[in-house]
Amino acid sequence: MPINQIVTPLDSAVLETKEQYKVYFKIVTHAFNELVKSIAEKKLCSYLEATFVKQYCELMSYSLEAFRIKYLFDDEEKMRIDLTESGFPNYLEFRYLFNDLELREEYLSKLPKITDLKEEFLETLLKNRRPIADRKLQQAASIIYYASVKQTHIFKRFVQGKVLEVTDDKYNAQYMVSWAFYDVIQNRPFICFMYFDLHKETLDDYRQKIYQVLEQTAERNIDLDMMAYAIDKKLPKLWPKKIKKMDLGPLHSVFAKDELIVTHAVLDAIVKKNLDLSEFALSLQIDETGTSGNFTEGSFFNKQRLQVWGPTNVQKYILAPHRVIQVFYDTIPETIHQLTQEPIEIPPLKLSHGA
Repeated sequence: MPINQIVTPLDSAVLETKEQYKVYFKIVTHAFNELVKSIAEKKLCSYLEATFVKQYCELMSYSLEAFRIKYLFDDEEKMRIDLTESGFPNYLEFRYLFNDLELREEYLSKLPKITDLKEEFLETLLKNRRPIADRKLQQAASIIYYASVKQTHIFKRFVQGKVLEVTDDKYNAQYMVSWAFYDVIQNRPFICFMYFDLHKETLDDYRQKIYQVLEQTAERNIDLDMMAYAIDKKLPKLWPKKIKKMDLGPLHSVFAKDELIVTHAVLDAIVKKNLDLSEFALSLQIDETGTSGNFTEGSFFNKQRLQVWGPTNVQKYILAPHRVIQVFYDTIPETIHQLTQEPIEIPPLKLSHGA
């Protein structure tokens, strides 16, 4: 099937064909790879933060590759893309991935041995000169999936980074900790950073408490000032200085199902043949807040120092190939002018006619 004949109706949340899978995974993987490069090259965050962004995005890319292997030759199950402002796989797909890997040995025991399958493939192709049956391709893909995908490399609902000691004075803090989460409502990945000092406490004694509170209070997308207050309130020995949240998405492509202006600019241009089916744009928002002072809360015998948080600084970016950027300036210039800077140009995705 030629690329231009792939149909993805806006009321469908399921990838139905192999062609759709191939195009979708190439778009998302390309978008994440270029996001990592752009964040570092355009200095959208510090070098230290960019290092962690790369690591978290590698987890996301690994998960996408696991999805690709899982669904490419599966005629029974279909992968679901989120219907809200996302363009990424629904969070339940990550849950299913974990459930599969928990039963790895059970599934592998029901599949043919690799050596037997190889011999059958060779005999079919070389001796009988026939194409491999889809059922056999599905078995081969399943073996690769269950034998090679590692649960530890999957992007979880909450991914905890280590606490690092900060040696550079420009951060004005003793420590930095990062974490990431996949918001189950918006179905998008987020990456967070917090810079802080410790008061009358050692890191070794307080580290697990920090991890516990972050997973309990900062595992979903909420306003940054609410997140900052919740963390500050539950960690009396930790004095936060700065908190940053990076929203990686939405992804605006032919597979997106939302009502966003940017998404529909892309979809309308694809329908009018002004853009190829493979064209896309990726939104990126970085929220940051810092302390402007502190105050004391509580009774005389149970006082706690809390931070006064300044206004949240919101930075909005769009990453897109040159042709998509031209479409945006022609069709939605007012939206583009509201960005923190001009759209960041990234290389287009080249697809062959066979995807």
